[in-house]
Amino acid sequence: MKILVVDGAGGSIGQQIISRLRENLPEKIEIIALGTNAIAASNMMRAGANLGASGENAFRITVPDVDVIVGPISIMIPNSFLGELTPAMAEYLSRSKAEKILLPLGKHLKLVGTSELPLPHLMDETIKLVKMAISGKKSNRVAEVKENV
Repeated sequence: MKILVVDGAGGSIGQQIISRLRENLPEKIEIIALGTNAIAASNMMRAGANLGASGENAFRITVPDVDVIVGPISIMIPNSFLGELTPAMAEYLSRSKAEKILLPLGKHLKLVGTSELPLPHLMDETIKLVKMAISGKKSNRVAEVKENV
């Protein structure tokens, strides 16, 4: 099982995701960090990723080989992270058959149907969804929301 964590800028969200994944998942799970720049990739590596890289070619080579992609929703938007995430990088991610677990974070971005939870709560939900993805369970987000109302 390979989990890809993607982030840009300084990689602080990716760092937090990787730290939480390492705390909650078995060591046999491979975590790969892809940064939109070398600083983001380096910071995610320090958090415990098995492998890390940055740049468009790293996205092209790595994305098709992962089972789960985790990161802020802005990783799916071309030219996000002040232009660091190229249209090609966004396309590699969006076209991937991997399950995508995206945090509703992004500048000038509001998502209908989501609540503005603090980052620690978003991380908790992210870990829960990753665990479901690696166990093969399907998430029924609508049913979960109805149960919590």
